Amino acid sequence: MKLSVHLDCNHNEAPEQQAFEKWVATALSGDHVHWRSTEAAEVSIQVVDTDEMIRFNHQYRGKNTDTNVLSFPVDSEMQQRTGLLGDLIICGEVVAREAREQSKLTQHHWAHMTIHGTLHLLGYDHIADEDADVMEALEIGYLAQLSIPNPYTSSETNI
Repeated sequence: MKLSVHLDCNHNEAPEQQAFEKWVATALSGDHVHWRSTEAAEVSIQVVDTDEMIRFNHQYRGKNTDTNVLSFPVDSEMQQRTGLLGDLIICGEVVAREAREQSKLTQHHWAHMTIHGTLHLLGYDHIADEDADVMEALEIGYLAQLSIPNPYTSSETNI
């Protein structure tokens, strides 16, 4: 599969383009109920600061607070036809803060948030407990493929 990840980043501590490509590719590597692999996939990732994330979260979710990742999938028919999955907005400051608070390696938390957001683009959600269990199991499995521990049960020495 040909993967295109378009990265727009204004956060100087964000990972390199290749890292985002690896994480998105990992999330797309499974047999997903909501999405069948096409010959190409395309994702846009914008890394923003806290102020920008608050504006996006308020505009699109009606919440006047920051968050780690927002996902904007295109409709499934367009995904199937074009391979365009949608857009992710990730707040670098929130990812760094959460990694510190959770005693996780920052790079691992970036991977988790990228995979989490990509799964949202594929139609997964965590509103209902049953759906959350499915999504978390996928995240845990993909992170394990990258030698990253389960983010829901472990802490690491944060470097």
